[in-house]
Amino acid sequence: MAKRYAVVEWLLAGDPAIRWQTLRDLVGASQRVVAREQERVAETGWGARLLSRQEPSGQWGGGIYTPKWTSTTYTMALLRELGLPARHPQALKACKLLLDRGFHKDGGFNCWSAYSYSEPCVTGMVLAVCAYFRCEDERVHSFADYLLQQQMKDGGWNCQSYRGATHGSVHTTILVLEGLLDYERFQPRDAGRVRAAQARAREFLLAHRLFRSHRTGKVINPAWTRFSFPPRWHYDILRALDHFRDAGAARDRRLSEAMEIVNKRRREDGRWVLQHRYPGKVFRNGEAGPAQPLEHAARLADPQMVGVVVRGALRLIALRAAGGWRVRSERANGASST
Repeated sequence: MAKRYAVVEWLLAGDPAIRWQTLRDLVGASQRVVAREQERVAETGWGARLLSRQEPSGQWGGGIYTPKWTSTTYTMALLRELGLPARHPQALKACKLLLDRGFHKDGGFNCWSAYSYSEPCVTGMVLAVCAYFRCEDERVHSFADYLLQQQMKDGGWNCQSYRGATHGSVHTTILVLEGLLDYERFQPRDAGRVRAAQARAREFLLAHRLFRSHRTGKVINPAWTRFSFPPRWHYDILRALDHFRDAGAARDRRLSEAMEIVNKRRREDGRWVLQHRYPGKVFRNGEAGPAQPLEHAARLADPQMVGVVVRGALRLIALRAAGGWRVRSERANGASST
């Protein structure tokens, strides 16, 4: 118990993006206290610095989807992860830009002139951003409809379906799941259909025990068992487990092995090591460059740790000990799996 409290204190000494989620999920603070701390994401720390880098047009990094990871799409995805409050004016400006520049005639998101079709993975990301920030636009509903139509027979989604893929991709599936969940909480036109699609997709992940072949039982990709932040478009078991918790999904024995991996990775001091970073261009101290990511640079404790990952893993261990998920009504183009 002392170890847990020590980690919580460490988290509370971090950025507002970590503090508000720790207060909500681990401390049990009042909604008023949590809301005030969440508002600080826009005022100071990582969130405020990202907002300060927004260009007059509403975009970041000089592009809509590229460069990775300073473009508008990935900066907005990160601001969503950090918990920038919904309906923030700068976020809504960026949402409109994404819709204006990327809405495609097939109902999905496509900002590439070389492609004649949208991709479910990127559409899922943009849907999550627009729904989370409460962007009221008819095109947001079109994104959801497009994704529902693209769901594959096995319950997953795959950006390579246009090239003949018949099996879902965990990368694409987790992106779409996150988008549909935020959409369900926003203003869905057909909530029952949206929930049913999510249930089928979660069963797809469960059939793989989150990281194993449903045919051979072998580990599909060891990288999926390593923790990263931000995950960008990538899948890993911590991201999947956090989705199951966030959705209030029923506990399932097929989650046990993934949860045990999280448990075993915990250090003696109660923290988890940040095991992986995805290379690319990032913001640091208000500048774009290949250096240490902004979300790690502000940590005053251990630069090899990241509070958001620790918070997520600690929360899962607490839930495991309690024997169930906590149900909440609010939020805090990969290779196919085989």
